[in-house]
Amino acid sequence: MKKLLLCIFALVALLHLSCSKEKSLDNDVAAKGDVEIRLKNASLLPFENIEVNTSGGVNKYGTLPDSQLSDYKKFDFAYRYSFVKLDINGEPYIIQPIDYVGEDKLKGGKYTYEIHLDPEGNQIYMKLLND
Repeated sequence: MKKLLLCIFALVALLHLSCSKEKSLDNDVAAKGDVEIRLKNASLLPFENIEVNTSGGVNKYGTLPDSQLSDYKKFDFAYRYSFVKLDINGEPYIIQPIDYVGEDKLKGGKYTYEIHLDPEGNQIYMKLLND
């Protein structure tokens, strides 16, 4: 009888642990395979009308003050760089990838596209940060 109770107790404990572990994984962005991207304005001027297209979705970020971070937005997938369109002082700036040949899709998780302004070259460029 003691062996039966011990087996039942062990089974219940095992089921409880497996269910709670699965629940915690559901709350984890990386475990779901979601890609979430936020932007960091690494310039001294505000960005306006920001749009990002990763080929795995399009999101609009609105306005981002200088030296600030945006909220995360979900994408089906993304690469280490993507299409970005924004305005600075009313002037349009674009990062236009030619293609993604040879690039691997980012694994599920949270990332930041840090966007810089090169005032001498009058262009923007990005750097990927893994959060």
